[in-house]
Amino acid sequence: MGKQRTRSERAARAREFDDFVAGAAGRLLHVATLLTAETRIRNPYAQELLAAALAHAYAVRERGHDEDPYALTRDGLALRFARTARRHRTGRGGILGALTPTERLVLVLCLYEGVPEEQTGALLGLPEARVRAVCARAVARMRSRTGKGAAA
Repeated sequence: MGKQRTRSERAARAREFDDFVAGAAGRLLHVATLLTAETRIRNPYAQELLAAALAHAYAVRERGHDEDPYALTRDGLALRFARTARRHRTGRGGILGALTPTERLVLVLCLYEGVPEEQTGALLGLPEARVRAVCARAVARMRSRTGKGAAA
């Protein structure tokens, strides 16, 4: 008869995902806002990216995959941003607005989210050395922009 879930199992999984969203949506929206270089107050592209990533994560988990919902959503968010990066070429007032979309993506994943360079490279289809170089360049640009690290 195959694997059919009972109504109570589906309801429990839906409640579990609702709890995840309640706990992680704020941080994930901040990640999306950093990626799109929008401000916290006005971030429609970030909200759109997050909604799509959450919908995808819910669908994947509904099909029975027991992956970490945070990592699944974060990775989906990063991939959706990478595919639409041309829309986010210039910043809209966010702190990372001076960076290119690729620099923002690598910087947010590696430094803000703590994703290892190897895993970031695998997700984005880049060699680890390229991820490291992009991250270093982005950090240098941010330092020069804020005036910190010039004497270091």
